[in-house]
Amino acid sequence: MSEPRLKTKLLVQAILRRYDQETIPAYIRRKGDPDAGTVLLKISTGINEAILLGQARDAEGRAGWLRMGGAERLEDATAEALIEKAVKRDPDLYVIEVEDAKGRLLVDGLLL
Repeated sequence: MSEPRLKTKLLVQAILRRYDQETIPAYIRRKGDPDAGTVLLKISTGINEAILLGQARDAEGRAGWLRMGGAERLEDATAEALIEKAVKRDPDLYVIEVEDAKGRLLVDGLLL
């Protein structure tokens, strides 16, 4: 049985607030469905690298984050291509971008 889902707009606000508390720049790059959209989180860690995480659920239905692209850090162009592909597949998608050289993941949920 899966846990109840938080409306996407509230989840996005919570993520932005958490990064703001640590004085790490974070902003919404793309707004999706405020009630049922999913979230992609791009953490820019350097001039040409990023970590890209997508909202996902494990086999038991627990919420978490899935590293996209397989690598720990991706070239920025690769991350952007994955974002573009995801937006085409899911027009309800939110995209949040974070600028943090340390690549900190300040969101709740498992890293799947």
